[in-house]
Amino acid sequence: QVQLVESGGGLVQPGGSLTLSCAASGINFSIHTMGWYRQAPGKQRELVASISRGGSTNIADSVKGRFTISRDNLKNTVYLQMNSLKPEDTAVYYCNARWITVAYWGQGTQVTVSS
Repeated sequence: QVQLVESGGGLVQPGGSLTLSCAASGINFSIHTMGWYRQAPGKQRELVASISRGGSTNIADSVKGRFTISRDNLKNTVYLQMNSLKPEDTAVYYCNARWITVAYWGQGTQVTVSS
């Protein structure tokens, strides 16, 4: 059974930082492209960042320079380091694992940026 379990979300003030983690099980983690998506109320889900099996990263323009994605293949975990958070970063953040045409999703973790 495939499981992607996100953690690390919460409430943070503007300018603050959070680190999201996604622990994967039931998949060959090292061959999957891992990604973080987010969905704000009333908006479509959008890609925030992804990291390939080889470590190449793709970062959305809206978070470039503030967010960093990384992976630990020994721990089957992908991370999203979020700095200089803004209110517009408020959303549910979802972990995604993709290999060719197969994709899996986590249940999501809420990130709220507010003073």
